[in-house]
Amino acid sequence: MKKFLIILTPVALVLFTAWKWLLLPGVEKSMNTRTGASLPVLSERARALHESLVVGDLHADSFLWARDLDARADYGHVDLPRARDGNLAIQVFTAVTKSPRGQNYASNASDAPDNITLLAVAQAWPPRTWDSLLERALYHAGRVHALASDVPGQIRVIRSAGDLRQVMASRTDGSGQLAAILGIEGAHPLEGRLANIGRLYDAGYRVMGLQHFFDNELGGSLHGQSGAGLSEFGRAAVKEMAARSIIIDVAHSSEAVVRDVLALVDRPLIVSHTGLKGMCDTPRNISDELMQAVAAAGGLVGIGYWGGAVCDPSPEHIVRTMRYAIDLLGVEHVALGSDYDGTVEVAFDAGELWVLTQEMLRQGFSEHEIRRVMGENLRDFFLAHLPAS
Repeated sequence: MKKFLIILTPVALVLFTAWKWLLLPGVEKSMNTRTGASLPVLSERARALHESLVVGDLHADSFLWARDLDARADYGHVDLPRARDGNLAIQVFTAVTKSPRGQNYASNASDAPDNITLLAVAQAWPPRTWDSLLERALYHAGRVHALASDVPGQIRVIRSAGDLRQVMASRTDGSGQLAAILGIEGAHPLEGRLANIGRLYDAGYRVMGLQHFFDNELGGSLHGQSGAGLSEFGRAAVKEMAARSIIIDVAHSSEAVVRDVLALVDRPLIVSHTGLKGMCDTPRNISDELMQAVAAAGGLVGIGYWGGAVCDPSPEHIVRTMRYAIDLLGVEHVALGSDYDGTVEVAFDAGELWVLTQEMLRQGFSEHEIRRVMGENLRDFFLAHLPAS
């Protein structure tokens, strides 16, 4: 038996190494992709302006994957080195805890087999996460906190407006520290219990999306089967979130849910990663009229970079979508909402965000518009609506 174990141990080590360094990266490489389109040469004018900006993004799923975000990768969309290259100052990192097999933008069943369970087992998440959506969200938060503990000069988890002010001040002094705001993509990790809002809040979550690709206990998804508004549990959860100064995200919510939330609370909402239906008429996008209602209530809309949201993911068309959004909603209500590392194909990664600045200049955006959309709107929104301290 001892001899058998001596032989088995190096074999197991080889298999584990192959799994970690070959198989898992291969999975992500097939899901978080680039279009392959060449980017323009960075002009000196765009470089100087981009380096002076506050750049912020409302949605990335980077901690879903097994990559070490402290290291530069040649796949995926976000890591800390590329964030520094792109002058990224603020990033909302969202926890994806359930995703239906065969997900699509038209209709998904709530009881469809779950993709994230397979990913959790394959990536060796703790067994407690294998059958609990709450534990998956807590595990994701733990990963972000662990990274911030390992490299505190590079990333800090933001729990309050005071935290964010400190990071912004440190960046003014040249620190390059990234402000990480934790969010959940769909509130199904509540698992039907209001008390779990408190557990997620204590873990650092300050943004809560109500739905993802399927209807849940809170109400209907834009891609579910019911089209329903908020349930009684959903109404109670939304009130509790508002009472805790948690920012509510309706990026995947049914139009009925969006209207119900607007009527229920007087805090502004975000639509963290989306397109505009008037520019890209797909089931991924809610109506322009409802977007205007979100903006009229003080909300913020993050423009995505992938085809399902903007139809054409080229920088030129993304910026045209931004112009449409500014004209429709007002410049103060438009932000970036990449959906980086969210199983999407994009034309540029976090290290190449300058391409948006350059394209805005080319299309005649004013410096004021560029500064607001690239990150000042997001910064000011969170300073106003996060817990004060």
